[in-house]
Amino acid sequence: MSDAQTSNDPQPRVRELPMAKAINAGLKAALAADDRTLLFGEDVARLGGVFTVTAGLQQQFGPRRVYDTPLSEAGIVGTAIGLAMRGYRPIVEIQFDGFIFPGFDQITSQLAKQTNRHEGTMSMPVVIRVPYGGGVGAIEHHQESPEAYFAHTPGLRVVAPSNANDAYWMIQQAVASDDPVLFFEPKRRYWQKGPVSLDAAVADLHRSRVVRAGDDVTLIGYGSMLPVLLDAAEIAASEGVSAEVIDVRSISPIDYAPLVESVERTGRAVVVAEAQGSVSVASEIAAQLTERAFYSLEAPVARVTGFDVPFPPAKLEHLYVPDADRVLEAVDRVLGY
Repeated sequence: MSDAQTSNDPQPRVRELPMAKAINAGLKAALAADDRTLLFGEDVARLGGVFTVTAGLQQQFGPRRVYDTPLSEAGIVGTAIGLAMRGYRPIVEIQFDGFIFPGFDQITSQLAKQTNRHEGTMSMPVVIRVPYGGGVGAIEHHQESPEAYFAHTPGLRVVAPSNANDAYWMIQQAVASDDPVLFFEPKRRYWQKGPVSLDAAVADLHRSRVVRAGDDVTLIGYGSMLPVLLDAAEIAASEGVSAEVIDVRSISPIDYAPLVESVERTGRAVVVAEAQGSVSVASEIAAQLTERAFYSLEAPVARVTGFDVPFPPAKLEHLYVPDADRVLEAVDRVLGY
């Protein structure tokens, strides 16, 4: 034991949780912290959500604060906007990613613009939870990655946790925000366990974070792709290539400083996302790195993404979603310049 440490030092409280239960715990903390916080959506109350992320919350906080809604995404979001205008802090769930489009007009034309429309005098503390991406063997409208639509919309904050600890803290930070937050939850990672610190958040809501240090190439991603990047970095290390891995965490705004600093050292970058590649978040990151770190780049910034086709049936998903092999192919390309 060091001189600075004594037997009276409190031990950090850490729990091993799947991401779904970490989000549940974060929602519970947010609901307990402020009785103006409400949670509603399709089947979130009695059923606890399709993925059981909200299980037990109605029983704890009652049907006036956690409740089910009709099957109307436009109605769900519109209700959240009205509640926010009256001083509440609503959290709504869009049951599946592809179901968000009936509520698209409310989100992009109303929710995103209310604060600007009222010249900053009206806040919109609304959180929209969106299970996104593949990994559950579902059909059309149940496995999509629509985050770029909302990152493109001024007035919205868009974030995506990649691990249980971030999920626990970021959902609370999102609820505490006075701006609307789209909270994209990678459903393929819902059951992936990880340590959750109950005492302090690792980073602010919109901070990118280096999760693995390296010198030869920078691997950049968010949400569902972080485990893929870490797997690729591990394989690359066995082949003598040192890959730095950065979790963007926030899609809008993006904290570019850690990305630029890394690329200025490594000279090479690979951006990875589950969503389609054209006109995407990955495209924007690649463009920004080219502008901000042009004179440090030894090769063009490479992108590894989903293809520009609808998400395929479950048996073909492995051909669509980026894996470590596709990432390593891109690493070989940028190292070859």
